Amino acid sequence: MAAHRPDGTEPAADDRLPIGEVSARTGAAVSALRFYEELGLIASERDGRNRRSYPRHMLRRIALISVAKRIGIPLEDLREAFADVPLDRPPSHQEWQRASRNWKLRLEERRRTIERLEAELTGCIGCGCLSMKACALLNPHDALAGDGTGPRRL
Repeated sequence: MAAHRPDGTEPAADDRLPIGEVSARTGAAVSALRFYEELGLIASERDGRNRRSYPRHMLRRIALISVAKRIGIPLEDLREAFADVPLDRPPSHQEWQRASRNWKLRLEERRRTIERLEAELTGCIGCGCLSMKACALLNPHDALAGDGTGPRRL
């Protein structure tokens, strides 16, 4: 349920919020909001006194940026994921769904990459080889074999 204004009406998605309120509502520092704007992740408008204000629908984007940062997703990946989500108006349900599907594919690939790395690390830590002849992580294709025996990179 949306918060109501003092007059009892619900706020519109395109209501404008000053940067300080957006910072307080999202937990993102004002400097971070400016940075996200420079990257094209969010957008603001300037009023007659050159102060930034954000449409209310930016709160969702900023929340997603915060979650992504917390789990280590690079901001460039976010920019790609948000590429088809409009900045100039509240996105439709269909636009969010499309972005969500693309985002899910990226997360699944990231998960598979982490699982492969985990398997390689487990094998590497457990094998105890000094020549790293079989190490796919630090010595792929045994490229260091010609340099002699023993640990070559450690």
